[in-house]
Formats: sequence, structure tokens, C-alpha cells
Amino acid sequence: MTQRIRKAVFPVAGLGTRFLPATKTVPKEMLPVVDKPLIQYAVDEAIEAGCDTMVFVTNRYKHAVADYFDKAYELEQKLEKAGKSELLALIRDVLPRHVRAVFVTQTEALGLGHAVLCAKPVIGNEPFAVLLADDLIWNKGPGALRQMADCAERENASVIAVQDVPREQTGSYGIVATENFNHRQGVISAIVEKPKPEVAPSNLAVVGRYVLSGRIFDLLEKTKPGAGGEIQLTDAIAALLKEEKALAYRFEGRRFDCGSRIGLIEATIQYALDHGDLADAAREYMTQALKGA
Repeated sequence: MTQRIRKAVFPVAGLGTRFLPATKTVPKEMLPVVDKPLIQYAVDEAIEAGCDTMVFVTNRYKHAVADYFDKAYELEQKLEKAGKSELLALIRDVLPRHVRAVFVTQTEALGLGHAVLCAKPVIGNEPFAVLLADDLIWNKGPGALRQMADCAERENASVIAVQDVPREQTGSYGIVATENFNHRQGVISAIVEKPKPEVAPSNLAVVGRYVLSGRIFDLLEKTKPGAGGEIQLTDAIAALLKEEKALAYRFEGRRFDCGSRIGLIEATIQYALDHGDLADAAREYMTQALKGA
């Protein structure tokens, strides 16, 4: 794991049922926060961490993500002729020239673990990142994945992002037990999927950022389907703990659960307040709206 991660996997084959009817035609990863879709924020975070290969695991019906990262020749020509260089730069820079996008099809919806396994032919045996785009992480310093990649390289270990959650919410997350947790990181001794509060080993919940050893693929291939017939990434990580060191990492930043409607609203407010062109107007509108509430 001393090798720096260069590849990032984005599972984007989910149905996004909590946002129906919008997600009938628009993948949840393409839902906008201010002026960018969720997937763009995740890709930007991966690029900042040093990744130059973006692997999108999609299904046969979802073309919007691929279309977004493809070139839009007609639109580019119109903007160029109109002299709208700033807008032209926006659509040309969704991926820098040194970054490539690879699309892999998940033929069946067999869970997050299976989606990650679909990326094996592209990743090989090297360490890599997994980012769930609907977990949007905001902060003004280095991005969460860059923090984790630095930690993985320094500690020669897999690294899993965690955050504190109320004890009564442990049943909604994967929860880790750790040894010698020093406020920022600690060695994971166990990982449990959605434990009841009374048996949860901690309140450190796994969120959608992972830096994983390539060994995880062999373990995923051996992982038996669990509830709902799905292959759980958590089960493969539990097996990995028996062979290699993995760290829980409490990242700096605020995570927005944009897989929920209120999370997407909260993220939109935060990013609007942080946007140079919108901050004043957004703050003024919210102040007036709250007065009339």
C-alpha cells in the first residue's frame, strides 16, 4: 500500500428511488448542487487526491454520466463562435486532459461489493479509491480523499472514512471497532453492518470514501451474497482485516448525505453560501425567507 492511489471507482448504477420521479431519467449522481452535479464534486475530489483514472460502474440504462464526461462538440463550437470562453472552459474542464474516464457495466444490481468487483479488470492489483458520489464532503482545506490517500501512503494501510453518528443511528451504517483511536485515526479491529445501538461496537460510522488494497478483489470474489442477495463490501473488508492493516479515518470536513432530500437541500445551501457569485444573494434570500416562515 505504499503505492500512491491513481485510480478511483465510482459506483453509479443505483436507482435513486428516494428522488423519484426525478431519477426516472436523471441518475441521482447527476443531481445538481448549485452549478455542478454530485458526480463532478466526487471526481474533482479524486483528482485532487492524485487520481488520473476514473472508473464509473454503471448499468446499461444510465447514459447520462457517460454523456456528461464526453465531449459536446456542437455545444463547444457554438460557444467558441460566440466568444463565450468562460462557459467553454467550464464544459471542457469537467475532466482535465491528463485524466481518463473508463465505463464498466454492472449487469445485475448485486450490491456495492459487486459494483466494486466489476472494476477489477481496470484496477488490477494496485491500491485504489472508492467514492460514493451521494456522500458529498465539504471543507475549505484538502479534500477528504486526499487526506485519506496521504494517510494510506504514510501508514501502508487501507483507509476507510468514518464519522461520529448518534448511537441510536448505528442501525443505518457500517460501524467499526478500533484500537488506539487517536481522535483522527485508529486501526480497525472489526466492522459490523448496521448493528443495533445496544450491540454496536462504537458510534464511528463508515461513509462513502475508501482507499483499499487490491487484495479486496480476491476477497470480494469469495464473498457470499448476504441480505437481498447482495455482495456487501463490508463483508470483504471484514475478511481483509484478517490479512492486512486497515485504518478508520475521521476526515476533516462536513459530510452531506445527498442520497436524502434534506441532505441535498443542506448541501445546496452550504455551497451557495460558499459561492463567490451567490453568497450574498443567497444569504439575503434565506434571511428574508426565514422572517416570513
